[in-house]
Amino acid sequence: MITRYSRKELTKIWSEENKYRIWLDVEIAAAQAMEKYKIIPKGVASVVKKKGKINVKRIHSIESKVKHDVIAFLTSITEKAGIKARYLHQGMTSSDVLDTSFNIQLIQSGKILIKDIDQILKILKKQSKKYKLTPCIGRSHGIHAEPLTFGLKLASFYEEFKRNKKRLLNAIDEVSTCAISGAVGTFANINPNVEKEVAKKLGLRIEPISTQIIPRDRHAFYFSVLGIIAGSIERVATEIRHLQRTEVYELQEFFSKKQKGSSAMPHKKNPILSENLTGLARMVRSYVIPALENIALWHERDISHSSVERNIGPDANITLDFALVRLSNILKNMIIYPKKMANNLNITKGIIFSQELMLELTKSNLSREKSYKIVQSHAKKCISQNLNLFEVVKKDKVITDRIPLNKLKKIFNYSSHFKNVNFIFNRVFK
Repeated sequence: MITRYSRKELTKIWSEENKYRIWLDVEIAAAQAMEKYKIIPKGVASVVKKKGKINVKRIHSIESKVKHDVIAFLTSITEKAGIKARYLHQGMTSSDVLDTSFNIQLIQSGKILIKDIDQILKILKKQSKKYKLTPCIGRSHGIHAEPLTFGLKLASFYEEFKRNKKRLLNAIDEVSTCAISGAVGTFANINPNVEKEVAKKLGLRIEPISTQIIPRDRHAFYFSVLGIIAGSIERVATEIRHLQRTEVYELQEFFSKKQKGSSAMPHKKNPILSENLTGLARMVRSYVIPALENIALWHERDISHSSVERNIGPDANITLDFALVRLSNILKNMIIYPKKMANNLNITKGIIFSQELMLELTKSNLSREKSYKIVQSHAKKCISQNLNLFEVVKKDKVITDRIPLNKLKKIFNYSSHFKNVNFIFNRVFK
């Protein structure tokens, strides 16, 4: 992952140093278990723990000759820890180390992503309540529909990220397994109790049945959840981009004093952060398909999944972390224009109350079809001639004979649209 879209917390997790450190933790935990069950001599784990040092350059140097990363790693550790290190990895296969360690890296990443989501939830909750009763127009198909509040819009995002948190917690749980079962997963050369001990030591669950690898449907679920979260990020980013358009301009991203919007046009203030999030979300979603394709491997294993995971493991997690933190900052610092929201509500001069007018007509023994036709005819006239719907309909005797003027005035009022805001907020923020 490029530095521009990376944060140190996540890049540290996916560093070579951390990866090999986890490999060593797995090997030491396995050695401790083997000592307990008298599979290897006592003292191996303590010697390796004390003397075994991670030397990334040395591992790479050995790997360039042996063409096998786990063997290179074990050779490097043996060089440092001495002859006792020869008892490491007894009865194990490379995937026991690789898969268990990969899962630990996913868990480490997932926990940080949960913190990121918690921050977004905190900001959205605060902003939702601040703008709880700030009127704005609701749009369907990009066209003015009916009034709502900006707080409701934000509350919708809040509820979605609550679901994302739940999904991610489930995904972390899904990959929290350990496999120390040896070649093709039969425990032929290793005591199953070793796996149990390693899992306990590392805070994992045992994989009930592995082949030579931990089944990749677990990982496909994890990366699919990252893709869904990316979709939610883009949903918010797309809304911000639309609302910042000049014709709308109900909000804008924070624009610092010395910031430049365009190399050519000094007046520009572009929603570049939200556009950036849209692009990053595409990247995260693109990693879902390879993760799904990793499920179907040959027989008990092949390594077609390996090159995929070496890419998507760091890239998906690092990119999503960066995107979540950027979204937090956008939501926290965005500038809201309530007056512009109010102006936009009135652009169409009352046609947004067409449904209430139609429904009131149906209460006067007119059919829904007839009521719809009457209101639609007036609405079309208002749009084409830039007229006010209330002024037009109050001159229609068909309508005024059925709806008294005082009731007609009440129809053209925003308050009825906000009568259940508290009810919705109580459901979301209970």
